[in-house]
Amino acid sequence: MKKIKADLPFKNANRHRSKVDALKELYSRFHPRDHVLITIDPDPDAIASALALKRLLWHKVQSTTIGMIRPIRRLNNLTMVRVLRLPLVLLNRDKPERYDKVVLVDGQPGHNDFFQRFHYTAVVDHHPITNSFAEGPFLDIRPDYGSTSTIFTEYLKTARIKPSQTIATTLLYGIKTDTRNFERNTIVADIEAFRYLFPLANHNILKKIEISDLSFGDLKFFHKAVERKHIVRDRLFAHLDEVPTADILVVIAEFFLKVHDISWSIISGILEGNLIIVVRSDGSRDAGKIIRRAFGHLGCAGGHQAMARAEIPLANLNQVLEKPTSAAIEVLIRKRLSPFR
Repeated sequence: MKKIKADLPFKNANRHRSKVDALKELYSRFHPRDHVLITIDPDPDAIASALALKRLLWHKVQSTTIGMIRPIRRLNNLTMVRVLRLPLVLLNRDKPERYDKVVLVDGQPGHNDFFQRFHYTAVVDHHPITNSFAEGPFLDIRPDYGSTSTIFTEYLKTARIKPSQTIATTLLYGIKTDTRNFERNTIVADIEAFRYLFPLANHNILKKIEISDLSFGDLKFFHKAVERKHIVRDRLFAHLDEVPTADILVVIAEFFLKVHDISWSIISGILEGNLIIVVRSDGSRDAGKIIRRAFGHLGCAGGHQAMARAEIPLANLNQVLEKPTSAAIEVLIRKRLSPFR
């Protein structure tokens, strides 16, 4: 497939005069004989958006396939796919199939090398504009929106399509996860979409999805985190050594933030040759800027006001540590992220 060139800025990323015009233009890019691929990096917002687009294109094209660029590993998302029996396929990086049209939702080509393999007919997203195009696909990119699920809820309403219970449940979950239950990056449109979807969703299934955070094997990491915790003023640190996924660091960080008098929860571990540091805070200071200042010169580091993360190749730790032992890593993190630095 033709690879996207990145030499011109986005043009008219959201140029539409009305929601009706946007929907008409989106539909105009497809033909009844088209076989369409929707590419996603499978988080809840992306999955929900793809399902909504598949419904919008029903009877408009020959077929629609939702293709994931990587396997789903987070238990909440696995539960959602299993319980709702969602029609997702894993794309082959070595032999990508050919489709007549390809659409990207909840992302932009520059977000992943795999995305850049495709020539896109349409891109719909809510992240800040970071990519470039040499040619003009349909673009609807709204960085002020809290989720792409909100955008597709508006499309469904404009098309006068009442979402099925399954689609409504996934869209509702997509909005909740990307706005962190309306605690961040939320506008009125997100709240209106939530209110519209709420009576249409299956709340028993939604509850099951939301509480499916852990496996029995994960409990040993909670035990290790409790044993190893080190508190400096209002900040709690715990280094867990080797971990099976970065998600367990996120879950534990969010758990410890619930403790009274803890304003910062900083949990770290080793995954696939990288030191991963996950920060959750009360948002009183910009966690993204602080972790970038502390570790940005060693690897990737940044985030939001209350949520941040660093990923550092272990080889780079030789720049700051004589020997990157577990104890030395733990001391380094505490020293660089303790209060009043």
